[in-house]
Amino acid sequence: MKNLDLNLLPHLQVLLELRNITRAAERLQLSQPATSAAMARLRRHFDDELLVRNGRTYDLTPFAQSLVPLVDEAMLHIQRATRIRSGFDPATSEREFVIAASDYAAALIVGPLRGILRDEAPGVSVDFVPTTGFQGQLADYAKIDLLVGPTGYRMQGLSKQVFRDSFVAVVDAGNPLLQQPSLALDDLATVPHAVGYFGEGISTPADRLFEARGIQRRVAAVVAGFLSLPLLVEGTDLVALVPGMLAARAQRGANIAVLRLDGDAEASLVEAMYWHPSQAEDPASVWLRSVVQRSCSRLEELFPATTHPLIIHTADTT
Repeated sequence: MKNLDLNLLPHLQVLLELRNITRAAERLQLSQPATSAAMARLRRHFDDELLVRNGRTYDLTPFAQSLVPLVDEAMLHIQRATRIRSGFDPATSEREFVIAASDYAAALIVGPLRGILRDEAPGVSVDFVPTTGFQGQLADYAKIDLLVGPTGYRMQGLSKQVFRDSFVAVVDAGNPLLQQPSLALDDLATVPHAVGYFGEGISTPADRLFEARGIQRRVAAVVAGFLSLPLLVEGTDLVALVPGMLAARAQRGANIAVLRLDGDAEASLVEAMYWHPSQAEDPASVWLRSVVQRSCSRLEELFPATTHPLIIHTADTT
């Protein structure tokens, strides 16, 4: 360890992440010459260029790519070791927590969570960041305190289920589909769909519901995540399948109809919170998880959906 100044470790982590000295300097709140000097010292220590120019951008060398998970894991343990206290008093703490969550989960959780912070921990702040780029590996927890995401995607770390939701279909309140005497999944295949995209090869429970029936949807619009889908269908002929509590939240300001799926067990969504094993007994982390758990326990009460009398029949009749 005496051969490397450990103060350079945060510089290394940011440089490997951003692959740009100017942006790294901004993130580290250092001058560009100081960041360049740190880069030079790191290159000498590892005897590797780490970053190599590729046109107008920089790429990581193969050796630097191998360092990424090791550096993230090392920073995680350093941060945990320096943050942990024998006790944690939320009433007097000014701790800043970071939670990674999808736009959908954050939209539901932020309200009740802020209410708890206002009453119990006025000096504590919780920042929500997107889960983009998170692979569910332990090294991902180096930059966050907690992750809220769906189960079934092999996320590493410790976890606890926090809430369950069921998918519904949302359409504009004037959509002609609502005049049908009955609807089946096959009927939905005749209208254009708006769908959320979550990454290459990632399918949602709603996607799998159609796939299991062998039904090919007419995808007319693709957006990142679920959050904008209810607003996207308003005033159009589009239909979208979204989590029910998100649809209920959108109903407050959008002229949409919500259709229940009668066999929605296959299209249910279970969200859990995930954390690094090293945080298991940290008093601050234990408190944060209790706040998220209590916030999620109120979601069904806060977001009840008003569904249209027309129900979509999902049973396979073939």
